[in-house]
Amino acid sequence: MLNASLSNGGEDMTQSPDNAQTMEVVLPTRDLTADLAFFTVRLGFRLDTIFPADDPREAVLSGHGVRLRLDRGAGASLGVLRLPCLNPDAFAAGARQLTSPGGVRIHIVEATPPVEIPPTRHALVVRRLADGDPWVIGRAGMRYRDLIPGRLGGAVIASHIHIPDAGPVPDMVHFHDVGFQLIFCAHGWVRVVYEDQGPPFVLKAGDCVIQPPRIRHRVLEASENLQVIELSVPAEHVTTMDHEMALPTPASDPGRRFGGQTFRRSQADAADWLPWRLSGFEARETGISVASAGAASVRVARPAGQGSPIWTSHNANILFGFIWSGSLTLHAQGHAAQKLSAGDSFVIPLGMKTALMDSAPDLQLLEVSLPAAFETVEHEAIAD
Repeated sequence: MLNASLSNGGEDMTQSPDNAQTMEVVLPTRDLTADLAFFTVRLGFRLDTIFPADDPREAVLSGHGVRLRLDRGAGASLGVLRLPCLNPDAFAAGARQLTSPGGVRIHIVEATPPVEIPPTRHALVVRRLADGDPWVIGRAGMRYRDLIPGRLGGAVIASHIHIPDAGPVPDMVHFHDVGFQLIFCAHGWVRVVYEDQGPPFVLKAGDCVIQPPRIRHRVLEASENLQVIELSVPAEHVTTMDHEMALPTPASDPGRRFGGQTFRRSQADAADWLPWRLSGFEARETGISVASAGAASVRVARPAGQGSPIWTSHNANILFGFIWSGSLTLHAQGHAAQKLSAGDSFVIPLGMKTALMDSAPDLQLLEVSLPAAFETVEHEAIAD
């Protein structure tokens, strides 16, 4: 199970001369996309970090002996000096905000803050592709559609990511400060490469990978109309560019652990189908439960046999479903029945009684649970 805070190691930096890191100049921006293009293309800065990936509002750039943080939330300020420290309490007598005699503000911050996972705000969430929710241009020009508005209080983000045109993707080697992250290919294919995982490979429709915390990776090439589902914990996390590492790495180490997890690639055409937790369905296991050290489970379910639909509830912290193909009707106690089809998604909160009915023969349902282990309880039939 994921911890609420993932630490960055126990090294004591109190007396270290390397405590203070490169100072940042915080600059306000009203149009982050335009400012990124200006500073990188016109002025030759390089992008170091961007946050969050789906709808960026902060970006850190470096070049010409200075480090800049573009911040959509900085207001009309002319600029702030931001000094990351490995141990902020050991710098400037522990002060976190200082003001110079001339009025310059200096913010002392943690250089590598722990990943904080907010408490989950449980709610029934349904998102339909046909409703025409907007696609937002995110990192590397990818289009993002938010599948969990409100993000359950910041605990999780699920994005439907779309790259319409085939060809190379303008991505860089990067990593994410996350507790858990899944990539599921829903349509087309994408060629990717990961740190210590050998040469680049193609992720096809139905395939998925777990991206352990801080594993370096890069998206290289996409087919036309590539669509992937990305689910990450917590919802907001920093993406950092690694300008020094070249991928693939010279040697492979498939069993290497990143933040207690291992990389895992699951291929749809090599999976075994087993009875699922709901009668009348079977599911293919991806191995992500083991790779994530129990943080999450990922399965793809489909109808099997003539089992009657049953009402159930669960005690998972987060239970997310995405209709990969086909259709079904979601019944939830106290709510109107909802017909869902390919591209639709839902979150069922713990304790709520629900039933999946009228499943089409070609239904394939992606289910992600956090943590991996949870209980499903069957109930008597309930009138809607």
